[in-house]
Amino acid sequence: MPTRPAAGDSWRRALEGLLVPDTAAAPAPRHTALALQLELREAIPRGGDRWNGPAARAARSGTEDLADLSLGVRPVTRTARGWARGSLTWSNLPYMLNRLGLDPAQHSWFCQFGALYRAAVPAVPGQDADWVLLDDFANPVLWTLLDQADALGIALVGSSAKTAVRRAGDARLSLDASRTAAGLRLTPALTLGEEAWPLERARAIADHGVYGFRLAAPARLVLAPAELGPEQRELLRPRSTVPHAVSIPPAGVGEFLSDYLPELRGRLEILSADGSVELPALPPPLLILTASFEARHTLALHWRWENTRRGAQAPALAAVLPEGTLPAEWRSGEDLPLPVSLRGMDAAECAATLLPRLEKLPGVRVDRRGTAPDYRELTGEPLLKISAVPTEKDDWFSLGVIVTVDGHDIPFVPLFKALAKGRRKLLLVDGSYLSLGHPAFQPLIELIRESQDLPEWEANPVISRYRVDLWAEFEDLAEQATPAREWRELLAAVAEGAAPAPVPLPAGIHAELRPYQEEGFAWLAFLWRHHLGGILADDMGLGKTLQCLALIRHAHDQRPGQAPFLVVAPTSVVSNWVAEAARFAPGLRVHEITATEARSGRPLAGLAAGADIIVTSYALLRLDFEAYQAIARDTGWSGLILDEAQFVKNAESRIHACALELDVRVKIAVTGTPLENSLTELHALLAIVTPGLFASARRFREEYVRPIERVAPGISTGIGAGRSEVAIGGARQLRLARLRRRVRPFMLRRVKEAVAADLPAKQEQVLRVELHPEHRALYDLFLQRERQKLFGLLEDLDRNRFIVFRSLTLLRLLALDPALLGEEHADVPAAKLDVLMDQLADVVVEGHRTLVFSQFTSYLALVARRLEAAGIAYAYLDGSTRKRSEVINGFKTGEAPVFLISLKAGGFGLNLTEADYVFLLDPWWNPASEEQAVDRTHRIGQSKNVFVYRMIAADTIEEKVMVLKQRKAALFDAVINDEELFSSALTAQDIRELLG
Repeated sequence: MPTRPAAGDSWRRALEGLLVPDTAAAPAPRHTALALQLELREAIPRGGDRWNGPAARAARSGTEDLADLSLGVRPVTRTARGWARGSLTWSNLPYMLNRLGLDPAQHSWFCQFGALYRAAVPAVPGQDADWVLLDDFANPVLWTLLDQADALGIALVGSSAKTAVRRAGDARLSLDASRTAAGLRLTPALTLGEEAWPLERARAIADHGVYGFRLAAPARLVLAPAELGPEQRELLRPRSTVPHAVSIPPAGVGEFLSDYLPELRGRLEILSADGSVELPALPPPLLILTASFEARHTLALHWRWENTRRGAQAPALAAVLPEGTLPAEWRSGEDLPLPVSLRGMDAAECAATLLPRLEKLPGVRVDRRGTAPDYRELTGEPLLKISAVPTEKDDWFSLGVIVTVDGHDIPFVPLFKALAKGRRKLLLVDGSYLSLGHPAFQPLIELIRESQDLPEWEANPVISRYRVDLWAEFEDLAEQATPAREWRELLAAVAEGAAPAPVPLPAGIHAELRPYQEEGFAWLAFLWRHHLGGILADDMGLGKTLQCLALIRHAHDQRPGQAPFLVVAPTSVVSNWVAEAARFAPGLRVHEITATEARSGRPLAGLAAGADIIVTSYALLRLDFEAYQAIARDTGWSGLILDEAQFVKNAESRIHACALELDVRVKIAVTGTPLENSLTELHALLAIVTPGLFASARRFREEYVRPIERVAPGISTGIGAGRSEVAIGGARQLRLARLRRRVRPFMLRRVKEAVAADLPAKQEQVLRVELHPEHRALYDLFLQRERQKLFGLLEDLDRNRFIVFRSLTLLRLLALDPALLGEEHADVPAAKLDVLMDQLADVVVEGHRTLVFSQFTSYLALVARRLEAAGIAYAYLDGSTRKRSEVINGFKTGEAPVFLISLKAGGFGLNLTEADYVFLLDPWWNPASEEQAVDRTHRIGQSKNVFVYRMIAADTIEEKVMVLKQRKAALFDAVINDEELFSSALTAQDIRELLG
């Protein structure tokens, strides 16, 4: 022991408590000791005159019938006179720890002992609650418990001080063969430890032990663990029908040695103590697999060892069954594989491949029971014959597929069910089977994957007429492909790279169409002729309305007197449609549904009967949908045109549901921005105009949105290191190419730079504005506060999205002008408004017309106040403006040189070619909104160069937004403009970068 530490030796003092006993500790308390008392119990017979009372009593030395004996145990405590039960029972034992002052460790052991027994032997009426019978102790952990008892000082005692209790190392039960004058004699031999014991005075403890007893003086009890099979338990069972000695006459010795001895040696140890019987050598162990073939392609497998003596160590399984021979889940870690029941394809593969392989292994025997089907794999090349016939629904064709492999015609329905469930192989009724991983099945798998959400698919597999791309894949792989006549014409019309045939411009159109507008009109006419829908996604300002009017005029010329077209547009654009129709197609009867007219109660059907075009708003379509649907059911609509169709891009909205449900054969979406934030918006439009091109939003997200939007180069993907960036990029390109190929026939997009070479130049410039020092200090203070608040919320962005975007909006407002946060910050200098006024002063003096955009009407109000102070006239437009058309015309006629417009109110439906300067006061991460604003002036009809200035507050969230906006624009270009993909939807990582 180290010497006590001197003062100042802190490290020694710190260890003192570990090395020096605590002399102040209280002495260990004295506990009442426990022991496990063992007693042979004799069952008391029940009779007609005795139906109640104890069920057993202590066995005495004079007991004649040993068959009714059992070994009972119970807890007893130490008293002055020895061991006694007192008030202690198995039932109240858990509550007696403190009452009797028991040793906690010994008490815990007894509680476990009783609980393990009761878990396997539940209480029944008439059972003696004072005793636990070891004969019924099913859990072999008993022997571990007895080892623990010895370590805890728990004695094993008899019910009498004269009874000796001992535990032996093991028990061994064998058959001893000896020669006699009468032939051969088999006698059971039992040893407990090294002591021979008469079999009639021994009993089995479940299947894991033996106890021997002696009632006469000196009384004894001996316990020993043993592995007991059914044969050993039968020999130890009281009143067993198996005699304890079997005599075999000389005539039967040969038969015994050849026929019975091998089987017995697999179940019992056979020996000849006196050497009078020469036993043949034991055959090597044999692993037996019993394969039972049952009804409905069911195969049951059960394993056992043969030629291994009970209690002897079986060979290591790996020595007989090499690694990989069996499925890993069949190995239990024990000395035998698990029994399994296989059905269907699993049973067929096992019978055809695994069983023959096992039969060739040395040391393994396969016993087959029942009648096995002729299981065999068809390995020939699948030959596909595919046909399609029209269905009752105009948008669908019924698909017929016949597959032939090795001369077998594969039934249609089982094949499709197997492919739909993703099975890798298909079992036929005759027992043959084939792999479904062949490339010939891949187009069918793709078709099923995208179509199985459709209600029609359950009753009869169908293919949408919009899936024209799929037939080319079928023809490449099928031996024979026979499309329906209608589909054959459609396939020829939308062949890759083929442009629709030109269509003469209707005489009723009073305009000269540009070449690209003629192509767009021909494309729309093609869709209408084949009852197809599509998206006219031309860039802003390329005359989409004129192309649609040409289609409507063409349709009415081809079928005079047909039902009207329904045009749905934003409220602010409805009047523009009426004006454009009067200008370019004066012969068409156009009726505008106004809010006043909708409230008047005048039947909509009457208005539609006398019109060629009904123009309504999205709001009125939503509010009075049943009236529009009634016309669709009664007289029908010739077509549906959704102008500024981004209004229905939200698949969860009611207006999207209305556009989707309206029963019109041809639906055309007109929008320059079919995709603004995510591919899900594109799917929402396609679900309306091309039903069946993509089956469901869920599957579209899995097949396209996640692979394309989340694995773009340069963006954290969250994908593990198991896949390289090259592999990820390759997968993305494949999905992107498939999406483009699928969409291309049904979406037409041209950009101004490509088709309108006569447009004047558009010059764009970023004006980087440095914040005033006082403004900078305030912005940095708020930025740090919002960072601390938001970073903890981004892990669950969906739940906290409102809070996050509120903070981002706060920072964007502060980057513009501190006065937007409240009057208390009105005196903080804001440089951006000063720079804007300097720019506008020069522009106005030079006679230019200017559009000024902001997303915040509160900031536009500050701009208006400064313009008034400077004496500069202006026009103003936001969502609350009542007389929108008057305000717009006022600017067009030159009453004011500056037009203040909120980005939301002025993003569509405006033609302001009178202006040639555009100022964007605050950036937004949706680039489409900005482009729409700029294209209010840079469009067909503009004769002057257009100058665009984006005013960005330096080193603020606005610069981060500019970077994010570039990513969004790249996503649009990748899918719509066929450029390279670089972006993803707005994520938590994007927001972290905005706050970075």
